[in-house]
Amino acid sequence: MSTDSAYRVRAVHCDHRAEDEEVYEALKRATDPLTRSWAKIEAAQRITIKFNQAFVPERLVYLEGNLQELVDFKTARATLRLIREHNPNAEIICTEIAGDPRNRERPVEDYITLMPVLKEYDATFVDGNVPPLKTYSVPGGGLMFQQYLLPECVVDTDAFVSMQKIKSHAFMGVTLCMKNLFGLPPTEPYGRSRTYFHHIIRLSYVLVDLARTINPTLNILDGLVGQSGREWGGQGRICDTLIAGDQVIATDACGTHLMGFDPLIDWPHQPFVRDRSSILIAHDNGFGTAELSEIDFASEVEAPVASFRTEETDPFETVLAWRRSTCEQALYYRDHQKRFIDQYAGQYILLQDNEVRWHDTQSDLVHSRRDLAGPNKLSAMWFKYVDPDEAEGEHFEVYEDNLARLRAMSALGMTPSGE
Repeated sequence: MSTDSAYRVRAVHCDHRAEDEEVYEALKRATDPLTRSWAKIEAAQRITIKFNQAFVPERLVYLEGNLQELVDFKTARATLRLIREHNPNAEIICTEIAGDPRNRERPVEDYITLMPVLKEYDATFVDGNVPPLKTYSVPGGGLMFQQYLLPECVVDTDAFVSMQKIKSHAFMGVTLCMKNLFGLPPTEPYGRSRTYFHHIIRLSYVLVDLARTINPTLNILDGLVGQSGREWGGQGRICDTLIAGDQVIATDACGTHLMGFDPLIDWPHQPFVRDRSSILIAHDNGFGTAELSEIDFASEVEAPVASFRTEETDPFETVLAWRRSTCEQALYYRDHQKRFIDQYAGQYILLQDNEVRWHDTQSDLVHSRRDLAGPNKLSAMWFKYVDPDEAEGEHFEVYEDNLARLRAMSALGMTPSGE
């Protein structure tokens, strides 16, 4: 492991039954070597933090006293305590969007699991679903889109902290510090529904765009307990570890390794059985690294810290058909854009088999795309906002690249179990 690496990650042992003080000492041990992160935090006037925390309070899941699916109270408390010790006077903002943004009658604060901890450390909660919002261009032009609407406090800050629970994810394979950032773009009425970005092919690249735009200063993974299978409703795992790093991709690569997976592996292999690895995409495009030998990585725990495996919600052949048809529909739209603009400008459409199956001025899909697909369940429905100016700047070459990958896989006879 390189000691002069541009990236530094530490993993420490911490018993999941530990009390607050012991958790604090363990997290301090993990973060003390991250001198670049602390230098930026110590100089900051504003620090913004995103916890993996927003969920329906009646559905919180616990494993041996720890939140199983969300950042736990004691790890959040340790994080905020350390930030306050390094910078007692900074403004700390915690931004989040409600776990159920369609429920407009319930205040967003009801979904903020860690609200008592925020108040304890004088951290201000900001609803990320309301103004002030701002459109930010992705450095380098973006991989999936050129720009994204985000809460102003997310990018216009001096230091950003991403803290996530270690979990499997049915779409993304793993949900770590980069995936945590997906909770930041606002939804309707100012932004777009989660479904718009949470789209096969699209999401893997969107996550890298968000990570590059926000570029977290400090990344922390709560692995006292974790969850296998999927992000919600999976199987609890006791991991007894905390992980911290000064670069989001390097941190996630080490987290993926400690979950028992090769961070350089890609779809269709475990854990990436539904879509491409956003970690590898970032690595291939020069943002961070997934190569452990390029990271100053030291760990008190050995991989795997627990048994993780992504639940396969659909057969490989079905996913393959969806990926192929999604790319084909996106490219059909690109090549026939004028036809769609003439009829659907300013609306959202679902395109299947070269025809619009649904359209609306709002991006919230009331029904599942599985239901809207009708009898042809193997033909994907591609979601698109029809904008004559194409202001979001979607990179259609992503779909060309993925079609080329599918053709290459077919030529090699690759399957999830083959090479």
